[in-house]
Amino acid sequence: MFSFPNPVNDLAARTVATGVVVMCVAAIALRQPWILIPLTYGFWARVLTGPRLSPLGQVATRVIAPRLGEPRLVAGPPKRFAQGIGVVFSTTALVLWFGFGLHTATWVVVAMLACAAFLEAALGLCLGCKAFALLMKFGVIPESVCLECSDISLRHPELASSSRP
Repeated sequence: MFSFPNPVNDLAARTVATGVVVMCVAAIALRQPWILIPLTYGFWARVLTGPRLSPLGQVATRVIAPRLGEPRLVAGPPKRFAQGIGVVFSTTALVLWFGFGLHTATWVVVAMLACAAFLEAALGLCLGCKAFALLMKFGVIPESVCLECSDISLRHPELASSSRP
């Protein structure tokens, strides 16, 4: 129950990111802070259980991504880390609004989250994954957490065989 898929279908991840963008933009444009509740729940659900308990994750993995073509598999740990960053941003926005009444600060945090999700959705650029890679490079995250991340030949065996004499 409390696990995260590895590997992850990048098409599903980008679909989830699109849903996050839509929720963030709707919350800001319509000035509806209640949208922060399902937004935050979704990040917590995905970081703890993958798509299992996330309505957005379920729609992305079971309905939308399969219709977008063949799965594009990517390593799971960086995507889970990115969801964790989403937990931090969405929970911060929720606490700023409902805990402290700091409305402008809330919308700034939600806008930052929307920008990161947009980069993932539109360009496939996962800022959380980039941060994960940097943390691995500097030894904060041990390589054993994501051997596949550090060795592309594990994802593409044809590269390993072609580089050998």
